[in-house]
Amino acid sequence: MRTLIVVPTFNEAETLVSFVEAVLRVLPDAHLLVVDDASPDGTGRLADALATREPRAFAIHRAHKLGLGTAYVAGFRWGLERDYQRFFEMDADFSHDPSYLPSFVVALDAGADVVVGSRNVPGGAIRGWGPLRHLISKGGSLYSRLVLGVAVRDLTTGFKAYTRRALESIDIEAVASNGYAFQIETTFRALERGLHVVELPIVFVDRRAGKSKMSRHEVAEAILGVWAMRRSRQR
Repeated sequence: MRTLIVVPTFNEAETLVSFVEAVLRVLPDAHLLVVDDASPDGTGRLADALATREPRAFAIHRAHKLGLGTAYVAGFRWGLERDYQRFFEMDADFSHDPSYLPSFVVALDAGADVVVGSRNVPGGAIRGWGPLRHLISKGGSLYSRLVLGVAVRDLTTGFKAYTRRALESIDIEAVASNGYAFQIETTFRALERGLHVVELPIVFVDRRAGKSKMSRHEVAEAILGVWAMRRSRQR
């Protein structure tokens, strides 16, 4: 079961090397793909240097910042073309703890099609955020759940795993959302196709370095996008 961890980057030079080392230490048989959007801080050059000395690390580069969703689609496409069977998505800033990765693998191997690293189930939590960010995160998940009528409690998490079958069933190339709504849409599509989605508790820790990349446009896309998803289901 070949495993690929897809990591989109934009200005992650401070944490990238230690993050890649930590991930590959936890999952030594996995491969890791950095998808860099022309980071001005040299993240792309670091990714290339890692790929030169570490045979389990790879990098692809895009001409400019094209968005989180399209970065994941590019990474998943790369892996599907190379016959990987398990796919992960996570951030490079250590907000997603690599120590959870083995439990995700166990869940996939036990029959899950999609594993959601959930902050909103018992045992899950967020550390290091102020009240406003907590409100946006939890409110966004609750709002999406109510509009879409689904039971998954954390629809906006970016720490997830998929089987190859799941990505092919979701039709990842047809996912319309690009920002953080991408996370909502991929889980929603999986549920709509009858795939087995499992939530595992994670503790999300605010990033070690840099700043959040979430923009107002991405928040608006998520708010409006769930209604487009609901209409597509009704059609």
